[in-house]
Amino acid sequence: MWKIIGIIFAGLIITILEVPRLVKNQEKKELLVFTTLLVIGVGLSVAKALNLPIPNPLDALIFIYTPISEAVMSLLS
Repeated sequence: MWKIIGIIFAGLIITILEVPRLVKNQEKKELLVFTTLLVIGVGLSVAKALNLPIPNPLDALIFIYTPISEAVMSLLS
């Protein structure tokens, strides 16, 4: 429980330090990217703290490219 509170607290501190400068300079795209990456990072960190299985991005690439690879190999052989 304390790990999750610490992760969320760290995310809030980072937000408090960074967001006012982004808003002041009217950097809307940077704010969107910052928010997206922070939410993903905090979410994955909380999932790791709860010992939830985190999917590997390489598995998605293998799922997508295996049929393509097999089709190309069947054409070439």
